Amino acid sequence: MIRFICIVVFVILFLIVTIPVLIVERILHRFNPHASDISSLRIVQWAFKVILKITGVKMTVIGEENVPDEPVLFIGNHRSYFDILLTYSRCKRVTGYIAKKEMERYLTLTSWMKRLHCLFLDRKNPKEGLKTILQAIDDIKNGISVCVFPEGTRNRGEELSMLPFRDGALKIATKTGCAIVPISMNNTAEIFENHLPKIKKTHVVVEYGKPVYPDQLDKDTKKHIGDYVENIIRETIHKNAELV
Repeated sequence: MIRFICIVVFVILFLIVTIPVLIVERILHRFNPHASDISSLRIVQWAFKVILKITGVKMTVIGEENVPDEPVLFIGNHRSYFDILLTYSRCKRVTGYIAKKEMERYLTLTSWMKRLHCLFLDRKNPKEGLKTILQAIDDIKNGISVCVFPEGTRNRGEELSMLPFRDGALKIATKTGCAIVPISMNNTAEIFENHLPKIKKTHVVVEYGKPVYPDQLDKDTKKHIGDYVENIIRETIHKNAELV
């Protein structure tokens, strides 16, 4: 419980103290957008690393060398709020995450998310959802990586289970030709969700798969690319279960 309280206090202080920083970042963005993007990325990564340090989480990271130095579409399984911290803290390039629209209500947090090119998906409005996908396509074309959890929500099922992928997000890759990098995560729900509000020291495994380029797939596989990537992640989390 002490870890939970420490994290809540840190997050509140970060969101309050960095309000002036957000103003400076907006001004910097007018003159040097890339420098502003990078500095915002590093500031948030520092905060995420502090939170992970408080949790006492131990990470085994596999295949990080598979991530190419180019804008990519990260696709991951999703069982914990900490999935975002675990993966975003390791991004080398500017990366926007696709989050549910409900996240927009959190003021300073929302401001930081927008600074980091995060997009907000209205899951109840297909027309607005399409706009989000089109914006993500533009971001990839402009050199910004995108990360999405295509299960659509956190999977509350048994460890090693997965919800069916929603194919819409994969259009970001098929329309741009960018690489898809599968992210497979084991045991992340054990940090918090399996026994909330307690936060436990936990060993998690994160594996970055080899990049999948849609244009290099055969026609049938490309047509069912969501199933293809989903199977890669499913096989990987089963393989890595023994490492936890």
